[in-house]
Amino acid sequence: MFELLHAAGRFFMNPLLYIILLFSVLLGYTRVKRERKHFRVRMHEGLTEFRALLKESWLIALVLSLLIAGAGLVVPKGWIVLFCGFMLVAVLLFRYQSGAPIYAAGLAALVYWLLGHYGIATDWPVIGWTYTGISGETAVTVTAVAGLLTAAEGLLIRKYGARDASPLLLETARGLQGAAYRTKRLWLLPLLFAVPGGPVGEMLPYWPQFTLGGTSYYLVFIPAVIGFEHTAKQHLPGRVYRGYGKAVFATGLGVAAAAFLGLWEPLAGWAVLALGFIVRMVIAITNAVRENTGNFAVAPRSDGVVVAAVLSESPADKMGILPGETIRKVNGVTVTDERELYEAIQVNAAHCRVEVLNREGELRLCQHVIFRHDHHRIGLLVVR
Repeated sequence: MFELLHAAGRFFMNPLLYIILLFSVLLGYTRVKRERKHFRVRMHEGLTEFRALLKESWLIALVLSLLIAGAGLVVPKGWIVLFCGFMLVAVLLFRYQSGAPIYAAGLAALVYWLLGHYGIATDWPVIGWTYTGISGETAVTVTAVAGLLTAAEGLLIRKYGARDASPLLLETARGLQGAAYRTKRLWLLPLLFAVPGGPVGEMLPYWPQFTLGGTSYYLVFIPAVIGFEHTAKQHLPGRVYRGYGKAVFATGLGVAAAAFLGLWEPLAGWAVLALGFIVRMVIAITNAVRENTGNFAVAPRSDGVVVAAVLSESPADKMGILPGETIRKVNGVTVTDERELYEAIQVNAAHCRVEVLNREGELRLCQHVIFRHDHHRIGLLVVR
């Protein structure tokens, strides 16, 4: 317990944690600014991403920590330092297509080897380390950790990728404006690692250590971060992120399982990590190309007003109107653009009846009482 408390203290000393918190707030307010530019209203408040930072990932982080510690996946201190460094770079770049954990894990492993191979000094204050070579055990543990984090990334994308996806307007081939949906997220995963003691006992004699098999280890929590960014255009977010997350999850499981080839041949373990790195990159590129080509899933139609998004807790939300559906009539008045929609709502300011064409082409009638504090377009954000 004493060791765990000290590991938690080390976690709060890591500057990466506070940079992640700061950028999660920045992420929310840049989204709000973009939504106001496109729709003159925000979908969700600016602190939404900050609140979801740990809320959506803490259980996965707990399971991963138990798996890593329970399986005895011990990683070198130098790799941990470089791993945190590459995650920090990914956060600061603010381009979270580069935020996949296997990218940071793979680059950290490569740089760790290069620094040791060329004898570059790494005896830095506090975060320095002594290079002792890359063993078959290291090939297994680093690759397995990268695979587990990638599997966690897949689960988070699948479950939360479409949630709170932010709409934006882009120009269609016909010069009109279609809706695309951008997901840009950070997820924080506090992970517990066992790291060989080595010089840590000399630099920080107060730091708790334990001995196993004649080797001393110390526990450390690190604020691992998963960054994700993708724009859905050709398909609605719910459909896109189910497949995307499934592919990333399968990649992570495959990497974690195949990591144990490193026990037989260390080079095989590193080859698995490199292959996982490439596959994850291919998944990102193919999904981006697929969504950036072809028609918009949500684009203007001549037979009504197409819904780009619905404000939470608004009358439209309570009526069950969904993005991609088409408003044909409001209060008995046929509507074809945003101005006609607003005017039709004013026909009966106390009660709204809406004829909706759903995504499958079926008509349904929705109605709801309108209160004074409700949004003037009943919470509908539409393409123009």
